[in-house]
Amino acid sequence: MDNTPDQDEFYKKLKVQLSESTIWPSEYLYKFIVISETSKITQIESIFDNTGAVISTKESKNGKYTSVSINVIMKNPDAVISKYLEVTNNVEGVISL
Repeated sequence: MDNTPDQDEFYKKLKVQLSESTIWPSEYLYKFIVISETSKITQIESIFDNTGAVISTKESKNGKYTSVSINVIMKNPDAVISKYLEVTNNVEGVISL
């Protein structure tokens, strides 16, 4: 999946914000929402394998969606954005928060 111009602009702004507001390496909290399918949740978790990430999930009230929160130490803003792109490019229908 190619990045849209809006996505590119979003990640450029995010990189500037992270660079200006955080001393790196630092802890970063990712939040994603996916349809409650084990395979999609597993895909997200596998992207963060071997990173020391603390991952928690919570189903929506009706069980249709699952929120996946990932707390992990990242080395710099580029690494943060790289993981966002890896998830959005590999997990169909994921929403990044």
